[in-house]
Amino acid sequence: MATKLLLTLAICRLIVTVGFRFDPTELLRLGLNGNLSVEVADLETASVDFGGLHRAEPMAVLNPATAEDIARLVKAAYDSAHGFTVSARGHGHSINGQAMTTNGVVIQMSGGSNSKQKLLTKVSEKFMYADVWGGELWIDVLTSTLEYGLAPKSWTDYLYLSVGGTLSNAGISGQAFNHGPQINNVHELDVVTGKGELLTCSEKENSELFHAALGGLGQFGIITRARIALEQAPQRVRWIRVLYSNFSTFTEDQEYLISLQGKPASQKFDYVEGFVIVDEGLINNWRSSFFSPSNPVKISSLKSEGGVLYCLEITKNYHLSNADIVDQEIETLLKKLKYIPASVFTTDLPYVDFLDRVHKAELKLRSKGLWEVPHPWLNLFVPKSRIADFDKGVFKGILGNKTSGPILIYPMNKNKWDERSSVVTPEEEVFYLVGFLRSALTNGDETQTLDYLSNQNYEILKFCEDAKIKIKQYLPHYTTQREWRDHFGDKYWTRFQQRKLEFDPRHILATGQRIFMPSFNPNIASW
Repeated sequence: MATKLLLTLAICRLIVTVGFRFDPTELLRLGLNGNLSVEVADLETASVDFGGLHRAEPMAVLNPATAEDIARLVKAAYDSAHGFTVSARGHGHSINGQAMTTNGVVIQMSGGSNSKQKLLTKVSEKFMYADVWGGELWIDVLTSTLEYGLAPKSWTDYLYLSVGGTLSNAGISGQAFNHGPQINNVHELDVVTGKGELLTCSEKENSELFHAALGGLGQFGIITRARIALEQAPQRVRWIRVLYSNFSTFTEDQEYLISLQGKPASQKFDYVEGFVIVDEGLINNWRSSFFSPSNPVKISSLKSEGGVLYCLEITKNYHLSNADIVDQEIETLLKKLKYIPASVFTTDLPYVDFLDRVHKAELKLRSKGLWEVPHPWLNLFVPKSRIADFDKGVFKGILGNKTSGPILIYPMNKNKWDERSSVVTPEEEVFYLVGFLRSALTNGDETQTLDYLSNQNYEILKFCEDAKIKIKQYLPHYTTQREWRDHFGDKYWTRFQQRKLEFDPRHILATGQRIFMPSFNPNIASW
């Protein structure tokens, strides 16, 4: 009774604060199996995200027990006289408030007291797929599928992200050159649209919604189930890092490796990534104790160009049954590369440990109080034809010799991306992901403050604009619809608008993305 009273008071506050005429008893009568909470702790959790750059003020948080709970809530928002916003939140790993909403309801897809009542991961060994709840974390999906000796094909570098969250963006890592992003490895979805309809969609059924939702930034529906393609899981991974001082040699080798995408497994690596080293301390500390503390890498000793080195990361997956031929396959592939001689660093580890490598870095940072700090991250897709200009202007120019986090760089093949999805990429057959994954610190170093890093991100974007480098933001963040229109371009913006009109005509969903103004009282969203 006390909880219902609190909820009624909260909804009455909605009426007074934002002026929409929604009968508070309607939310109490929705027949939800989950928990609709107005507890301070739940609201606080839903008011922030990993970026730490924005705050929101949600009025309630739903921990759904079923997809039907989500459909009922969204339908109530759609049918109400003036509407209210709904935002789906997974692990809260967004950077710029994309999964937050003010004066609306946040649906907490991951965790919660009712998580055991949601769809449990179901694995089909025969057809090689897994049916997964949209709020499930990828680490838990991996744990479930490995019981059958199977695993998803494409990953993100960090596994403590929700399935629905990464599929609403793309989901990329070093396997994308070969398997494509995670959105290209989905057979089927269940989606709650902005009308409150719970629909199953695939290539053949409700195909427009299927392609819209994949990479759709949550604008067209909330993914409640995904059918993920699986493959036989390898047992172990040979993880190799080699260093370069010359950028063109580094990119030539990366591009050569991703060109092997169609070759047999024995003739290519399974993972291709890289990172930029502008700070001597970073290479010895990032991600793991990969480089020996007793023999640290010194940039000054490697004759780097402009104080910058480049590290290529590659892996070879294998089973114990073919362990005897892995070294030969690796040696053959490495002979084609032009890295710095004697800069090969190799380790061997279980497949799970490799996929979950970033979590180990997270635990270290948490132990030092350096995890829950602002993260002014910037992720860009840069066309191959301009990546050398980007290197000169940004890596060797704007950044100087200081950074407070890793800078990833690796190429992908455009033919592994389905242009029917909502994601936009550069108009070239090869493009690079460049990710500035920095953390803002208050350690007295001005170059690591939030203001400094945020201004530097602006400088990077301004440089690309002035140099006419046609980048696309990955995990995009813009503050005006004009910027979003420029991001998509005329062709894809028209399609994006049409999909919005069809699947979320009242602009109820994902207002934290700041793409569409709600069609009802605009003051209820955080604009």
